[in-house]
Amino acid sequence: MRIRKMQFAAVGVALCASLCLLAFEPARAENIGVSYQPALYWSLPYFIASEKGWWKELDLEPNFSTFPSGAPQMAAAASKSWDVGGTGSAPAVLGASRFNILTLGITNDESTGNAVLARKDDADAIKNNPQSLKGKQILLTTNSTGEYVAVACATKWGLDYKKDLQVVNLNQQDIISAFATGTGTLAGLWAPNIYTMEEKTGAVVICSGNDTGSIVPGTLIARRDFAEQNPQLVAKYLAVYLRAIKWMKEHREDTIDLMDQFYRKSGVTLPRKYLAREIDTRPTFTLDEQLEILKRSGGPSKVDTWYTGLGKYLVSTGTLQTAPEPQSFIEPKYMEMVAKDAKLRAFADDKPM
Repeated sequence: MRIRKMQFAAVGVALCASLCLLAFEPARAENIGVSYQPALYWSLPYFIASEKGWWKELDLEPNFSTFPSGAPQMAAAASKSWDVGGTGSAPAVLGASRFNILTLGITNDESTGNAVLARKDDADAIKNNPQSLKGKQILLTTNSTGEYVAVACATKWGLDYKKDLQVVNLNQQDIISAFATGTGTLAGLWAPNIYTMEEKTGAVVICSGNDTGSIVPGTLIARRDFAEQNPQLVAKYLAVYLRAIKWMKEHREDTIDLMDQFYRKSGVTLPRKYLAREIDTRPTFTLDEQLEILKRSGGPSKVDTWYTGLGKYLVSTGTLQTAPEPQSFIEPKYMEMVAKDAKLRAFADDKPM
């Protein structure tokens, strides 16, 4: 009997030890595919979150994939090679129409950071007589926010974008290289490629989205099927991104240091003045600010209105026959999930519980 009691006691101790180990075993991180375009201000939060270990704090393991622009990024969604991410607003509309991509929120206001540039010696003459551009080449990346602004600038100048300009479709780095060797009269770029062009060629901005009244938002995105099947993972992803945004707003000099590291990893080296310009010209949005611009109080939200213009642009270029209604793909409920979850809200506000 004594031996049997000792055996039961040993089993009990072992069972208790096993349960205790289970109780203290850390939660297993869940993989999530995050897509973005490198060396951009709005993709910096991914790098900061990784450097700070914030993904792990919410039990996420990001698998990053990068793309040179939004169009190939959207096309990759068809093979489910990524789950969430960030992109330009024009590709987000295209993605909604063709690949069932949801818009979850806004990365930043890129209205100033998308622009048309000309050589310094030509700039004044072009501004004084935009009609002189008829028949001239403009180098840009089609189906992008860069082209969206170029169309708006052409309209402002009294030109027909499709008929009056010769559009040459190139990736951003190829635009810089070609323009530096004398090809093209105009170049459509987004930051920080704008600054690289200025440094390498002395080119100057002659028109930006801000000059035309065109709001150019960057976009937080997710595949619809993934989001519907994994809403909590999407909410966690947003909380990580928003925490980085909050931190960036409160740590300017440290943000510039990390931006420099992040850009250099993709071969982009810029003087500090341009990195500061990124912060000064590209407003970002905290959780409460996201909720405000996504709010539909008896009518379209601010974000709905912004994307209506982008849809019209894609129709005007023949990329889409009809644009999707913003309410059909701009989904605020995941941002609202962050706000309603006390832990995620505190995390997104950089005040972890």
